[in-house]
Parts: sequence; C-alpha cells; structure tokens
Amino acid sequence: MKNLSHRISIYLLALCTLLPSCNQSTTADTIIYGGKIYTVNATNEIVEAVAIEKGKIIFVGTYTEAEKFKTKFTKFVNIQGNTMIPGLIEGHGHFRGVAMNLLQIDLLKVKSYKEMVREVKKIADTLPHGTWILGRGWHQEKWDTLPSKIIQGFPTHELLSKEIPNHPVYLSHASGHACLVNAKAMEICNIYPQIPNPYGGEIIKDKQGMPTGIFNETAEELITLFIPRPTKEYLKNAFVLASQHCAKNGITSFQDMGTTSKDILAFLDCIKKGKLKTRIYSVLSCSYIDTMTVDNFFTEGKKIGLGDNLLTIRSIKLYADGALGSRGALLLKEYTDMPGEFGKNVTSFQEIEKWALRALQKGFQVCTHCIGDSANREVLNIYEKLFTKYPDKAIDHRWRIEHAQHIDPKDIPRFESLKVIPSMQAIHMASDRPWAIDRLGEERIKTGAYPWQKLYSTGSRIINGTDAPVEPINPIECFYASVTRKTLKRTPENGYEPDQKMNREQALRSYTIDAAYGSFEEKIKGSIEAGKLADFTVLNKDIMTIPEDEILNTQVVMTIVDGRIIFENTQK
Repeated sequence: MKNLSHRISIYLLALCTLLPSCNQSTTADTIIYGGKIYTVNATNEIVEAVAIEKGKIIFVGTYTEAEKFKTKFTKFVNIQGNTMIPGLIEGHGHFRGVAMNLLQIDLLKVKSYKEMVREVKKIADTLPHGTWILGRGWHQEKWDTLPSKIIQGFPTHELLSKEIPNHPVYLSHASGHACLVNAKAMEICNIYPQIPNPYGGEIIKDKQGMPTGIFNETAEELITLFIPRPTKEYLKNAFVLASQHCAKNGITSFQDMGTTSKDILAFLDCIKKGKLKTRIYSVLSCSYIDTMTVDNFFTEGKKIGLGDNLLTIRSIKLYADGALGSRGALLLKEYTDMPGEFGKNVTSFQEIEKWALRALQKGFQVCTHCIGDSANREVLNIYEKLFTKYPDKAIDHRWRIEHAQHIDPKDIPRFESLKVIPSMQAIHMASDRPWAIDRLGEERIKTGAYPWQKLYSTGSRIINGTDAPVEPINPIECFYASVTRKTLKRTPENGYEPDQKMNREQALRSYTIDAAYGSFEEKIKGSIEAGKLADFTVLNKDIMTIPEDEILNTQVVMTIVDGRIIFENTQK
C-alpha cells in the first residue's frame, strides 16, 4: 500500500505524454445530427445538432448553426432519426463484480435449485479436481420451485455437495450478501459445527447444529478469505470486458461502490494502455479488508479526473446493514415473515462514525449502504451529528445513502434537510417488490418502501442505477421500473404504489445530471451543454414519449465517449 501513491504518480507522468491538449478551438472535429437530442439542461431543451472538438462539446443547437463549425476535416455522424441523450451514468454498481460475473457462472436466470446445480456441474466436469468454482446471481425468492428442504428460507448444500463433491463451490446470492457453498468448500475453509457467528453475520445451521452451507452477511468472509485472488493480468482483462459490457448498454460513466487498491492499479494500467473506455468514479471500500487503501488516500488526498477524466477518487463506502433478501436489512420492527429477526448491523455504528468523521476532516464524500429503516435512521443520525459539530467541514458535502430502500416516514424529510443524497436503484423495486411485502408487511411497504415521490416532494435528488451485478446493468429496464413501478413481466397493471412513480424527466435526470451531481461532476457531464465532455447514448426509440409498453423494446444504437464511438449496434 505504501507504494500506491508512487505508482499513481508514475502512471500520471506517462499519461501526460499520451493525452491530447484540451484547448478548445472554434472548429469542430465532429458534428452529430439527424435525430432528436435531449440536452437535459436547465430548460430541458431539445436540439438538432452537437459540435465537438477534442472530446468536448463546443456547440449545441440547430444543424444550420452547427455547420458553421465544420472544416474539410470534420466528421459528420448521422444518428438517422434515433434519439440521443447525455451519456448514461451507472449511479451504483460494482465494477469488479460486473467483470467477474462475465467470467464466472451467471445464475441470474436460473429458475430452481436443481437447475442451478446442473449449471455448476457442467462447469465442474470440465475442470481438474480441487479447482474453485464461482458463480453469482441465484435468488430463491425468484425461483419457480423451491427444494423440499429449506432452512430460514434458504436451500441447503446437500444436493450441491452430492453432485459436485471434488471441487470447492462458492455461489453468491444475487444480493451479494449471502452465499451457498458445498461440503468441499466448508472442509477447505475449516467450517465445523461449533464455529461461532462473526459480528454482523450468521452461519445458518439446521436443528442438529450442522452448517447448511449458507453464510449470511459478514459470515461470507469465512469462505472468501480462502478463495484464490485474481492475478493482476486476469483483473485487467476482466475490466476491459466490463468496460465493453457497459458500452453495449449505453453506460459511459460508472460509480464503483467498493473499490480496492488492486482495482485502482488495474484501472490505471488499463487507462495507460487506452483500454478503459468507461469513466470510473471510485468509491473506496471500507469493509473488512483493504481499509489501508482508504488510509493511503486520506493521507495523499483526493485524485480528481485522472487520465483525462477517466478515474476520480474522492469518496469512501461504508456498510450499515445487509440485504432484504437475506433478511440482513436492519429494521426498526421485526421481519413480518420471521418474528424476532431484525436484520444485521454489519459494521458497528461506532465504527461507521469513526470513518465518517475521518472522511469529513479529509474532505472525502461518504456513501453508506443502508437498506432497512433502522439502518437509514442510525446513519442519518451519525451524519447529522457530524454536520452539526463541524459545520465548516460540511459545506457541499454531498454525502449519500446507498439504496435507501425502506425508510421510516419520519426520516424521509431528513434527506433534504441534511442535504444527503438518496442513491436508489429502481430495478430493485421491480425485482423485490413482489416478495418484499412478505418481509415488511403491507403498512411498511405502503408508507416507506422505495418512496421516490415522497423524497422528490421534499426537494431531494435521486441517483439511479442497477447495483450490477446484483441486477443486470441494463439502464432501459431500470428506466422502465422507474416510470411504471412494474416488474419486467409488466405486472401489476397500474404498478406497485403508483403514486410513487417517477415521471420520465425525473427518471432521465436520475441517470444523467442528478447522478453527475452525486459525484461532484455536474459541471463536466450529465447534460449536453457547451464545455462538457462529449459523452452520449443513442437509442432506437424516444423513451421520453413512446407508449409505456414499448420502453422495454428500446435498444442502444450507439455509445459515445469523448466524441468517439465506442459501441455501435450493427444488428439494430
């Protein structure tokens, strides 16, 4: 870790020789035209053309006016009647998770435990005995059928262990807050019946006291510490794939929740070699491991706009509770479907306050994972305490709560009064709402679950995203969930709690200018205006006007970063 800042300095020196000058000229190297262009500026202006020079927008307006910037070298890009919007910003995701998911077993679409085991066995049969097998994405609440043996709502390891006895298997729940492992993995990780639960976690056991293979919240560490870490080259190659995956989905910027030192070095190497096309807003992990990375940057200070605005480091990630699916979300009242259970506080609130105070003193943004209403309240209390005690340090802090899924009605106005930004993933409503009512009960669902309009009514901005790879990174599906509050199967007819739907302007802003505000970047991205980065997403449908049922049929036609096309859909 002590060499991290030195490594960054070396990369920056190399980048200085590779990156072009940013001096703005009065001529355009590129003019984009030929469709409807939503600027998302202060007046929500719709224009005909955009002129670009050296990766920056120099003109926005009519095509006739844009032509005045052309030279014989200007490239014209005709979007052929399609719709262009500001480059979409993934407001909360896990870049390494997206990368690893592309290389591991994707279990998002499995419909039963037996199907999941079959998918794992296919891979196991091709690998030498003893090789770790990794997968992610299963969610028992989304299966068509459940196995006959269920403990605390989860499957047990027996079938997995029977079919794959010679390979250690680690299958992460879609939420990332629980895992299922087989007997071989538990043997390697020295899991025995008397092993105690770690703070903030649970090893789920049967009535005989035997581990079931489910490790919830911080108990996952008992397994993950034994899984071989990816090499630097493997990680870099995975990041290139993740960047390409973002481009295919129209994502030009990615707010990475939980970056480690290894990630940062891999990002920098990819930037140096010109292989990273996605702008990364890195939120440093304060969980369990790699807190030395945070210590290093608290000493060295923020790093803003590295590699021609491809990497910024000025924020830390804290974790207050777990996930609703694993009953780890920390609630004020017990779970409706499990009396006596209130969820998990995965990092003590004293520890959260300690890290938050250090961040405030160093001028770093704090982003804290809070899903349950109790976690949201406790963290808002900590934020308020620090802002009150150190008002000179809390000017334009833009601290965030990540997820903010279930908020007690009394706490909803506190977000705006404290200027805390709710970073909420609309797609979670679409995926979770059908079964979340079993966890929370009707009253809590109606008064404080995914309360978008209640937050907007107090003046809050909402940052959107998918929490990828918890959900697929597809922003169109998330936009649909935002404006309909329906599942991706288009149910129920009027949406869940329809009075809380976002309107289309709010939904677009949550993926563009409001997301940029959440990363202190609204002056350089998030809208199509002169002086900003030339990052755009082109869609084959006008998502602002088409009938609701057509939104899910929308495709990304083109993704543009720095005025250069990094993805083009040739099969549209």
